[in-house]
Amino acid sequence: MTGMKKTTEKNLMVFSGRAHPELAEEVAGILGTDLVPTSAYEFANSEIYVRYEESVRGCDAFVLQSHTAPINEWIMEHLIMVDALKRASAKRITVVMPFYGYARQDKKHRGREPISARLMADLFKTAGADRLISVDLHADQIQGYFDGPVDHLMALPILTDHVKLKYGHEQLCVVSPDAGRIKVAERWSAKLGGAPLAFIHKTRRTDRPNETVANRVVGEVAGKVCILTDDMIDTGGTIVKAAEALVAEGAAGVVIAATHAILSDPAVDRLKNSPAVEVIVTNTLPIAPEREFDKLTILSIAPLVARAIREVFEDGSVTSMFDGHA
Repeated sequence: MTGMKKTTEKNLMVFSGRAHPELAEEVAGILGTDLVPTSAYEFANSEIYVRYEESVRGCDAFVLQSHTAPINEWIMEHLIMVDALKRASAKRITVVMPFYGYARQDKKHRGREPISARLMADLFKTAGADRLISVDLHADQIQGYFDGPVDHLMALPILTDHVKLKYGHEQLCVVSPDAGRIKVAERWSAKLGGAPLAFIHKTRRTDRPNETVANRVVGEVAGKVCILTDDMIDTGGTIVKAAEALVAEGAAGVVIAATHAILSDPAVDRLKNSPAVEVIVTNTLPIAPEREFDKLTILSIAPLVARAIREVFEDGSVTSMFDGHA
């Protein structure tokens, strides 16, 4: 028999871009490790440079970057980090993007439009990614855009635990902001003891981005505390109009719950002045202290991401984290 046999140990290494280092540090801390020291800066013409200060040869690399504003800059840095790992002989590269940039452009609404969510998946595959981990994708089919495994995590357990603890004694109703997210609302209902469902019938304006018209509430919401759920809050227009429509229909109160707090202007002002009694989000995206307000509750997504990373590293089951729904 020719050749040589050697049993090697697996080596988990966690890397972070500069978009949201606080989340990456929290994830690494839960995993019992440190972030790999990294040099990253811009040249005079704004080109990005990245170099790792330790050997990454043969490692199981998890590269975490939140795609926040300026989103194109942080996506580019993420891609460069993956390329650097591939060229430094990392054994397996898992891209961890708590918020998947361009996820809303998942299909063509009109002719001559791009499908940018697919382009994103292609870019990371070309850069050298073997696997993706993301939280609450805007559309489930995005998992099929990447030619490799995709772990689709859900913030549902974190959000529903908070709602149950604070509002479990109330008569609740789970409200989807549109008919397309009814399946997600059904999962919320199951977690909240079979709370009734309702949804907002809305139309999206094609002439103005980020704007919708809330036409009417479908379902019985009068006298109930409505848990209005969505995957993201960008400018806040859609969710605030939905909250106003619920109050107009006699809702006893409105609680807004969303995974991704993009909070582009004028979202903060809209949410402050909305009829919602609380706005619950996670820290998949960084929220500057000056953009926080009294109604805002920020829950950490780090334990969920850390557990998923551990399951992937140890060849465990990510699906088991969500009762078989992931």
